[in-house]
Amino acid sequence: MLDSPSDPMDLPNIDHLLREAGEAPGARGAAAVEPLAEEDLAACQRLLVGGSRSFLAASRILPREIARAACALYAFCRLADDSVDAGPEAGSDERVRGGALADLHERLDRIYAGTPRALAADRAFTAVVNRYRIPYAWPHALLEGFEWDAQGRQYEDLAQVRAYAARVAGSVGAMMARVMGVQSRAALARACELGIAMQLTNIARDVGDDARLGRLYLPRSWMRESGIDPDAWLQQPRFTPALGAVVRRLLDEAQLRYRAGASGIGSLPLGCRPGIHAASLLYADIGRTVQTRGFDSVNARAVVGAGRKAQLVAWAALACLASGVRARTAPPSEIEFLLDAPGAAAPPAPAPSSSIHTVLEIFERLERRDRSRSAGFGAAALS
Repeated sequence: MLDSPSDPMDLPNIDHLLREAGEAPGARGAAAVEPLAEEDLAACQRLLVGGSRSFLAASRILPREIARAACALYAFCRLADDSVDAGPEAGSDERVRGGALADLHERLDRIYAGTPRALAADRAFTAVVNRYRIPYAWPHALLEGFEWDAQGRQYEDLAQVRAYAARVAGSVGAMMARVMGVQSRAALARACELGIAMQLTNIARDVGDDARLGRLYLPRSWMRESGIDPDAWLQQPRFTPALGAVVRRLLDEAQLRYRAGASGIGSLPLGCRPGIHAASLLYADIGRTVQTRGFDSVNARAVVGAGRKAQLVAWAALACLASGVRARTAPPSEIEFLLDAPGAAAPPAPAPSSSIHTVLEIFERLERRDRSRSAGFGAAALS
C-alpha cells in the first residue's frame, strides 16, 4: 500500500547517479549499467509525480544525490505496487494477480542480474542497487508483502500486522538507510521501525478505503475484543466508537515506532536528517488528523493542508542539529529477517553531506511555492 497520487511538483533528476552507477559492483556481481536516456529519466519523474506528497516534500531537503537515488527507489516501488493493485475487478482474479507477481519477481531477478527491462524505473533501480549494494532480500520482502495483499491474507494480531508492515514499508526504510550511508545494525533497525510506523499510519487512515476494496489490516483480535465481528464488519463497513478504539490502539503503536525511529535519525549524515525528520513528522501528522476526527477513518480520509505541511517541513529543517531522542522500546522481532539478510552488514558507499544553509534555502523555495499554489493545493491529500 504505497501512497496515492500527488500534485505535479518538479522532482530532482537522477542522471548524475546513473552516470556513476557502473562504478560499484551489484549485489550479484551485475555488469555496469548504461546511463538512462533522457526520456527514461523524464518517465521516472512523471511516475513519482503520481506518487507520494510526503515523499516529495521530504525529498526537497535531502542531499541532491540521495534525493536522486530515493526517486529511483520509489519509482520502482511505485510501479511494483501499481502492477499488483489494479483495483477490485482485477484484484478478484487470482490468475491476474499471480501473473503480475510472477512478472515482478522476474523483473527483480533481472535487475540483480544486471539486465533490467527497458523500463525507466527498473533501469534506475538497477543503478541504485549497484552503487549502494542493496541486499536482494530487501526488495524481495517488498514483493512478498504485495503477495500477501494478493492472497487476501488475514492479520489476527498486532505481530502479524507488524510483519506485513515490515515487508511493505520496513524494507523501504532499510533501502533508504543503505542509500544514506547507515552502517550500524541499531540504526538500520530504527530505519525499519520508522517505515513500520508510517505503514501503521497508512492503515489507520485508510480503514474505510481498504474495506471498500475487501481488505482489512486492523488486528482482528482487537476488533473482537471491542465487540466487532471482523468478517461481518467487512461486509458492511461503518464507523462506531468501538471501531474508533481499535484505530486509536493502532495509532498508539505507530507513535511508539515513530519515537523509536526518531532515535536513529541522529545516526544519519547531517544533510540527511532534515528530510527524514520531515517525512516522519508528515506521516505522524496524518495520525493526528485521524485523532481530531474522533478516529473515524471510514467516512472520510484524513488530509493535511499545505500550510501545516510547510510548518512541519520547516520544523524538521530547523531541528536537524538537535540531539536525538533515546528509544525506550526494543525493535520488534518482525524486522530481524531484514537486519540479518545477506549483505545487510556490508559497508555502504559514504553518503554526501549537505550544508544547513542549503537546507534552509530549499525550504524557503518550497514555502514560496506552497504559498503560490495554496489555492489549488490546500485541500489535497497528503498521500
